[in-house]
Amino acid sequence: MNIQKVMRHLPHRYPFLLVDRVTEWKADAFLHAYKNVSYNEPFFQGHFPARPVMPGVLVTEALAQATGILAFRSMGGEPQDDELYMLVGLDKVSFKRMVEPGDRLDLQVELKRVVRGLWFFDAVALVDGELAAKAVIKCTARAVNA
Repeated sequence: MNIQKVMRHLPHRYPFLLVDRVTEWKADAFLHAYKNVSYNEPFFQGHFPARPVMPGVLVTEALAQATGILAFRSMGGEPQDDELYMLVGLDKVSFKRMVEPGDRLDLQVELKRVVRGLWFFDAVALVDGELAAKAVIKCTARAVNA
């Protein structure tokens, strides 16, 4: 799934779109994607100028965006204009490795269950096969008033 298809599934745009490409997915099961981390990312200006590190909250946001793509593909398509997919919880979050400019952040999310419209995922972010972060992510899709 190239960037044009990714953008059909997510409302995010620069500088907050954190999924560049989906490499593999299976509805109701899993999704693999990646984010190329560039020195030109705006957050590196302040986090941290002497040693740029991608903020952990943005690593988890990238994982949450990957879950959104999987959820909409599992529901049979793309979101409607009046529908948002929202992060509602993060559990068991841990950061194991810094993510720096030049890294490719590999995102792997696995759907564990759906209960009353609440989606639960196991998610990991890797750099060069090494664990950078992991979390249990909870999300939901909601209609919003335009």
